[in-house]
Amino acid sequence: MRLPTWLAQHLAALRALLVFTVLLGLAYPLALVAAGRIPGLADKADGSLVSADGRIVGSALIGQSFTDADGNPVPRYFQSRPSAAGDGYDPTATAASNLGPESVVDTVATDPEESTQSLLTQVCQRSKVVGELNGVDGRRPYCTSDGVGAVLAVFRRDGLTGPVTRVVSVNQVAPAAPFVTRYEGVPVEPARPGEDYVATGGLVTPIRGDAPAEPAVPADAVTASGSGLDPHISPAYAEIQVERVARERGADPAAVRRLVEAHTTGRSLGFMGEPGVNVLELNLALDREFPAR
Repeated sequence: MRLPTWLAQHLAALRALLVFTVLLGLAYPLALVAAGRIPGLADKADGSLVSADGRIVGSALIGQSFTDADGNPVPRYFQSRPSAAGDGYDPTATAASNLGPESVVDTVATDPEESTQSLLTQVCQRSKVVGELNGVDGRRPYCTSDGVGAVLAVFRRDGLTGPVTRVVSVNQVAPAAPFVTRYEGVPVEPARPGEDYVATGGLVTPIRGDAPAEPAVPADAVTASGSGLDPHISPAYAEIQVERVARERGADPAAVRRLVEAHTTGRSLGFMGEPGVNVLELNLALDREFPAR
């Protein structure tokens, strides 16, 4: 007996559903789980978890902060690079800030909770903090001495041309003193909350300042990675932290540098990417070799 066409089509679809359910819903996942149990792969499949004193302290693949309850860096530890993933290194909120090189003007709202920092100010602020923490020059081009973007809104009589009529330091709010007192002979004002100086005709004018062309604080110390989860820092960022960590632990800086070198990985395949220092593994090695005083 020949089945009706509509019934034959439904039975064929049901058979296909069962076959693909078995293949892709059962066999394929089980094969991947089995592959993850192969010696040498099991640790990676489980998340490359790192243990210390019998407890899990993190993952070698995901960064974390080494700060106290108030969010301040713990001086005896090497510090990680910044993170824009959630509240920091949150795997469920992995993301970048989506701020680019044109983000130089802060949003200064009347309600401080609604104010936002530009990428430039974030970089300037981080560089200042890192410099003070590690005893190096934290100055960067286009940054003020108080750690915000050195940006002016310049108003000219004829819009884009003509004499300057008004100048505002857009990232410094009154009563803060502007980073320069005059621009082309016109006094510089601090910004006022709630005012949009760009929308009212101010020309955004970054001021380079006298900072060195090659800042002492490396770029990875002041910018977040694309994922916000990077567990590594550059050897240059590790180097400026060596003296502080050695001093806090009463250790020889040369011995701390040897630990840094031991936890530095090279470029993938010898040419891809840059060398990196795994911060968690380095700090655990420090705790073993040079326990905090």
